[in-house]
Amino acid sequence: MDTLPETNGANDRSPTPAGARAAGGAVGQALRRAARSALAFRESILILVILAFAVVMTFASPVFLSWPNIEAILLGLSIEGTVAVGMSMLFVAGGLDLSVGSTLAFAGVVAGLALTAGIPAFLSVLLALLAALAVGLVNGLLIAKLKINAFIITLGMMITIRGLLLVVAHGQAVLNLPPSFTVIGQGRLAGVQYPIYVMLLLVVLGDLLLRNTRFLRQNYYVGGNERAARLSGVDVDFVKIFNYCTIALLAGIAGLMITARFGSASVTVGNGLELRVITATIIGGASLSGGEGTVLGAFLGALFLGVLANVLNLLGVDVYWQNLVTGLMLILAVVFDAANERRKELRT
Repeated sequence: MDTLPETNGANDRSPTPAGARAAGGAVGQALRRAARSALAFRESILILVILAFAVVMTFASPVFLSWPNIEAILLGLSIEGTVAVGMSMLFVAGGLDLSVGSTLAFAGVVAGLALTAGIPAFLSVLLALLAALAVGLVNGLLIAKLKINAFIITLGMMITIRGLLLVVAHGQAVLNLPPSFTVIGQGRLAGVQYPIYVMLLLVVLGDLLLRNTRFLRQNYYVGGNERAARLSGVDVDFVKIFNYCTIALLAGIAGLMITARFGSASVTVGNGLELRVITATIIGGASLSGGEGTVLGAFLGALFLGVLANVLNLLGVDVYWQNLVTGLMLILAVVFDAANERRKELRT
């Protein structure tokens, strides 16, 4: 195993590339070992809480465990769960994207306008995905190359896209989309709607890739210590750009699914989606400071919020209270994350 080279003087603390690789590898391994048990614990707790909800609601409402209700939960989750796959990868690398809700609406409107212009469904879908990908590419380039704060860039992109949608679509929904497109969101296989399969496939694939592929595991190095990652040979800029393109593409897929499901492209769809997905990702074990998180954890966080909203509905709680609950969940998750980071600092 490589060792850190000796320095030329007491004040020379600049790591060489070889030393940085050894240090970066050691730091990355230590972070993953420490985070793995904590994340597994968080995921186990979420599963237990969701199961507890199921047990309690079985007695409180016989509707809860009925297949129509379960399908409704999963169908609602298909949008946030899909975007959460990308958000978890972004959080692991220390990133953030507030423009996912706008990107979702952008993809839907692009597809809707293309379809109403007579463009075939396949090409309309392709155009919508390319439009979403372009948003991610712009975000990634501005953040990675110009070193601009991700919060500012993605917030500005969120507002810009919403304004663009209002101008292009004149503030009106695009209606009467053809069955060749709506089948994406309304079609069924074995009695289950397609968006549920898409979400589950993306969650499984995303979790496996983030855990096991060398390229995506670089996100943990970048989020854990970006400087060490650069010195150890990781192309940090490319990793960041790839992450923003990925989450934008996933938001585009989610936008196509929800547009096809309702048969119309709305310029206001996706409002607040970014905060719900961020909340789910943090609840699932991701850290605002980067270096921690899993796709499975983000999915479980989204599932927890979906089940909680469903429970409130079945108990007759006013729908307006759900935003309050989601906001409180976000605050509690951030406070917990900050406290956890504080404990880690005190240990070092």
